Amino acid sequence: MIEKRNITGIILAGGKSSRMGSDKGFINLNSKPFIVHIIEALKPLVNTIIIVSDNMDYDKFGHQRVNDIIKNYGPISGLYSGLSSSRTKYNLVLSCDIPLIKTFILEQLIKQFNDDYDMVQLQSKNKSMPLIAIYKTHCLHAFESQIKKKEKRLQVAVEKLKNKTINLDPENDQYLKNINTLAQLNEIQHLY
Repeated sequence: MIEKRNITGIILAGGKSSRMGSDKGFINLNSKPFIVHIIEALKPLVNTIIIVSDNMDYDKFGHQRVNDIIKNYGPISGLYSGLSSSRTKYNLVLSCDIPLIKTFILEQLIKQFNDDYDMVQLQSKNKSMPLIAIYKTHCLHAFESQIKKKEKRLQVAVEKLKNKTINLDPENDQYLKNINTLAQLNEIQHLY
């Protein structure tokens, strides 16, 4: 298993949140912002945490924040920016809209990772989740190449990497829910 000292946690919090109406990282669930739930899940597994966002309000959480190097380019730019700032070989990458994520789920990614792969991602309900994944830092070159080609689709970049997808036990699918609307937020309130 990869040692904690060799893993950086990268939280992508730079999205426009247009469907939610406000920055998703600051939406409260059980009296805590989404970003805090994600930090708490990551902390036991990583050496350091980087938050990728141009919003300086994230500085109050006490972790390194980096701006998107390329503006308005979606998750590929966020990944590129986070990996560019990483000082470790491995990076546990999460989007900021998965407040139900748990440490034990992320541990499964770490346990399944080996150096034959550039990245390992989770899958839920037959959908791959490249924003709940481990990436080697050198993957930033693939993202840079995609950006130069003006290709914004993350899945296109992932397909060019040596990747592995892990299926979770279906009973754990609830922890991977992306919360993008107020209706979805209302749906998960009962889980706490």
